[in-house]
Amino acid sequence: MIEACKITFNRRSLRLKHYDYSQEGYYFITIVTQNREHFFGEIIESTMILNDAGRMIDTLWNEITLDFENIKLHAFVIMPNHIHGIIEICNNTVGVPLVGTLNIDLVGTHKINSKKIKTTSRAPIKGALTIGDIIGAFKSKTTNHYIKMVKKGMVSPFDKRLWQRKHIVRDECDYIRLSTYIKNNPQKWEEDMFAS
Repeated sequence: MIEACKITFNRRSLRLKHYDYSQEGYYFITIVTQNREHFFGEIIESTMILNDAGRMIDTLWNEITLDFENIKLHAFVIMPNHIHGIIEICNNTVGVPLVGTLNIDLVGTHKINSKKIKTTSRAPIKGALTIGDIIGAFKSKTTNHYIKMVKKGMVSPFDKRLWQRKHIVRDECDYIRLSTYIKNNPQKWEEDMFAS
């Protein structure tokens, strides 16, 4: 028997205290445009019609897996002034060395430009990927693309930033409920809390 699931939205804290956001699992993402501006298209007869900016958002969302190989994308919808999606983090590993493009051992004597350099410390280690890393990269990439579109006169400019300042999918019931919410979002636009 599946129990009813309930999400409580707490505007003061967007994150759960002491939760490891690099943890494998499903994350329900809502990103709202600054001042709830309608940048991405419009709802016509319960169908979202994407404009140029909306198509750009759709393309970059679907390219997230090119930047982060250990994630899977699930239900996703673009609305006039926000997006909803579910991202799954899987096989998340810790300890990727940040050694750049130099092909060197982490500790020992290294040859750089024919000179021997002795190091006694290890390269910094990057922690496991977090949902914040993924969304931060997505927001940055979409903002940069949007700015280029503004400069070309394709879209209207935004005020200071494109996006406003996430929910953990707790179980299968939560996943089903949120997936259904995402898929039905255009039909329920009039009732949507982000519509105004």
